[in-house]
Amino acid sequence: MKITKTISAYWKIQIIGWSTASLYWGFQAFFSGNFIWKIGIADLILDVSIGILLTHLYRNFVLKKGWNKLNLKTLIPKMIIGVLLLSVIYTVLIAGKLYLVRLFILKSNSLPFILFFKSIQLQIFITGTRLMSIWVLAYHLYHYSRLELQTVKENARLSLIIKETQLNNLSAQLNPHFFFNSLNNIKFLVLENPHAARRAIDLLSELLRNSLNSNIGKVIPLRDEINLVKDYLELEKIRFEDRLQIKIETNEDELTHLILPFSIQTLVENAVKHGIEKRKNGGFIVIKVELENNFMKITVQNSGKLSKEIKDSGIGIKNLNERLLLQYNGNAFFEIKEMDNETVLATILIPSK
Repeated sequence: MKITKTISAYWKIQIIGWSTASLYWGFQAFFSGNFIWKIGIADLILDVSIGILLTHLYRNFVLKKGWNKLNLKTLIPKMIIGVLLLSVIYTVLIAGKLYLVRLFILKSNSLPFILFFKSIQLQIFITGTRLMSIWVLAYHLYHYSRLELQTVKENARLSLIIKETQLNNLSAQLNPHFFFNSLNNIKFLVLENPHAARRAIDLLSELLRNSLNSNIGKVIPLRDEINLVKDYLELEKIRFEDRLQIKIETNEDELTHLILPFSIQTLVENAVKHGIEKRKNGGFIVIKVELENNFMKITVQNSGKLSKEIKDSGIGIKNLNERLLLQYNGNAFFEIKEMDNETVLATILIPSK
């Protein structure tokens, strides 16, 4: 197979841009009637080389220092310093180029380099400042627009995933098995314990309302998520009675932290469906939230065994993983594993700041 190498867009723009600038100056000299072909060709080659060299070194420095990730307020002063420094170096190099080209081609130069440099330094510096400003501004605007476009795409993707999560959550709540059991329990409670029946109806309607809520944001306070989980578990407690033991450990200071909606809810539903529901004697669900090394650590531990069905759950696990990746730019962590004592532990780590 023949491998063809193509020039990247960056190098094409560099070559075309600096060649155009140098040709413009060449045409000016040509139409002024004071044009020497050898000097024109030498100027073209050296002008393009100097322009590309300086801007390419600047580009490498910017990438190494991560300037492309800075906000405009922080970046602008650095850009100004960069332009001034590039202009100074450009002035020295272009002045040296002009002096040496004319020295070697014309074989004479009546002025020493210092005097020659002083006579043209201001004009070259102004030209260099204009060129470097245009290049630096265009370069950063290009990267800034790409960053903005990437952010918009990720936000749109995240919004779609959140909508999908809402629909999946609604689907889970309206699952015929879950819905039938809830209504069946409420039917018996109407005669035996009317107060509990009313409470069960309130819980079921609250869960459906949260599932249908279309105004949910990308993140919500931990308090709201915990309240949702409590409503869900209270309703399941009516179904499982003593077969389900529940423990939730949180700190008041942590309840204001923002987390992904339906993140803990997804894990708890997973625990009920694949753990408690499949055990004759039921089991327990323990939810714990704590701060650990600048991360918020959320764990959901439940009785049960980890199966391939749980790991590959299309409704919960895959969706949660992708949402964590997008929301926290790869800085979040999720893991679900089976423990030695026939329990399953799901862990989420998200930055606390």
